Amino acid sequence: MLETIGIVLFVQGVGGLVNRLAESGSKGWWLQLHLLPDALHLPASIAMGVVGVLLVLRSMVGERRRKPGRSAP
Repeated sequence: MLETIGIVLFVQGVGGLVNRLAESGSKGWWLQLHLLPDALHLPASIAMGVVGVLLVLRSMVGERRRKPGRSAP
């Protein structure tokens, strides 16, 4: 579940960031661009991307620890 949330946050964050950096006039379907004031678009996009990556990595580490029979390199 955390991995799915992480992927969604990453996609939303990076997509919104690209939208702002490209100076697009459209808000598209990027959540933060609809909900937050303009001054917070870039920081929110970066934060969403970073949190998304961290959630995916955390999920991957958790899965690796749960698999029996795998030894560390």
